[in-house]
Amino acid sequence: MANDFVTALADLKEEQVLEMTQSRLDAGDDPQSILDDSSRAMEIVGQRFSDEDYYIPDLVYAGELLRIITDMIKPKMVKAAEKKHLGKVIIGTVAGDIHDIGKDIVVFTLETNGFNVYDLGVDVPATKFVEKIKETNTSVVGLSGFLTAAFDEMKNTVEAIKTAGLRDKVKIMIGGGGGAMDERLRDYTGADDYGMNAMDAVHLAKKWIGGE
Repeated sequence: MANDFVTALADLKEEQVLEMTQSRLDAGDDPQSILDDSSRAMEIVGQRFSDEDYYIPDLVYAGELLRIITDMIKPKMVKAAEKKHLGKVIIGTVAGDIHDIGKDIVVFTLETNGFNVYDLGVDVPATKFVEKIKETNTSVVGLSGFLTAAFDEMKNTVEAIKTAGLRDKVKIMIGGGGGAMDERLRDYTGADDYGMNAMDAVHLAKKWIGGE
C-alpha cells in the first residue's frame, strides 16, 4: 500500500490519498511511516516541478494535501512526543525561496519527536535567523531551500551568523535540495551537516543536542 500511497499523493489524487491515509491509520500503521511516504511523494512533486510538469498551483495543492495528512496523523504522533522535551531548533526557508513543503515536513517531524521548533517561514533573510538565535539561545539551526539559487543564500546566512559572533554557539544543518545535498554543498555553505529527509534532521538534532 505504501507505494500506491506515494503514487497517489505524487499524482495529487486527493480523495484516494485521504482514504488511504485513514485506512493505514485504522490498520495500525506507524504514523511516521505515513509521513516518510509523504516525503517520498513530495520529492517526486518537486522533481516534476523542476521538469516543468507541475507548476506553482500544483505545489500549493500538494502542500495543502500534506497539511491535511499531517493533521490526520498528528494526534497519534504528538501523544508519543508529549513526554519528550529534547531541545530547541530554529528552521526556515532562506531568502529568495518560497518553497515550504519540505520545511513543513521537517518541522512536523521534529515537533513530534520532542523538539520545540521555531519555524521562521519562507523567504527568511539572514538577519532574522541571527535575531532568533539571539532571542531564543537555540543551538541548532536548519536552513531549507529548494531552488539552486538558495544555496548561495544558505552560505550568506551561515556567514551572517558567523559575523554576529554566534557560529561557535550553533550547529547548522541544510536540506531541501533533494539529490543536490552532499558534502560539497555542505562545505560550500559552511554548514555542519546536511539532511536528505526529515528523519535525518531529527537524528542530527538529537546528536547535537545530546539525545542520541
